[in-house]
Amino acid sequence: MLFRKANLQDLKEILRLLAEDELGSLREHPASEEIPCVYLEAFRDISSDSNQSLRVVENEGKIVASCHLSFMPSLTFQGAKRMNIEAVRVDSSLRNQGIGTWMIEQSIQLAKLNKCKIIQLTTNTQRKGAKLFYEKLGFQTSHEGLKLFLS
Repeated sequence: MLFRKANLQDLKEILRLLAEDELGSLREHPASEEIPCVYLEAFRDISSDSNQSLRVVENEGKIVASCHLSFMPSLTFQGAKRMNIEAVRVDSSLRNQGIGTWMIEQSIQLAKLNKCKIIQLTTNTQRKGAKLFYEKLGFQTSHEGLKLFLS
């Protein structure tokens, strides 16, 4: 398997992964032919920001998983740099085969290379299995998150 930065040619597969998720299926609109402009613009914004890394797991030429990593400088914890992990997805037909674990382990190694002291992530409270998955990898529930959606 290969853990690498996503390129524009990967975008359709990333959108497919996001949309096949139980919550993503309600909010994402993957491309059947042409990728919607909102996703292209977001991809360009992520790609041009040195603190953002949209990643994919490629196996035998196929995109099987993806995640979005953000590197955040911080004054707290004595100026500790953080990595935030979001949008973790593994192809539904390939779950429970260790791909997600491997991808998170690769993300942790990338955080260490970037001198991060803290890795944080959020998962929707409806995703009970995801919470258990992260806890098995050593993540601890330490904060309660809130979101405000703007129209």
